[in-house]
Amino acid sequence: MDDENERAARAKKGSPFLNTAQAAFYIGLSQRTLDKMRLKGGGPKFRKHGRYVRYHIDELDEWSKGHPQEGTPADGSAPADDGGRS
Repeated sequence: MDDENERAARAKKGSPFLNTAQAAFYIGLSQRTLDKMRLKGGGPKFRKHGRYVRYHIDELDEWSKGHPQEGTPADGSAPADDGGRS
């Protein structure tokens, strides 16, 4: 895993483009999930450089910012209803 971290860090310094494994690590998904998203749609933008799939770091960041998740309590219970008094 440290090797992937190192490779992603080097790639970010040297080139704005990441391969699928680096991009998946960068945004915290598995490579398989990113592959599925690419095939079905809904994932980050990607480019084909010849036969290679590449993701631009700026577009990964943009996609990630556009998909925030609301947290739930750690015990899995639903948030308390405050009666509309937020």
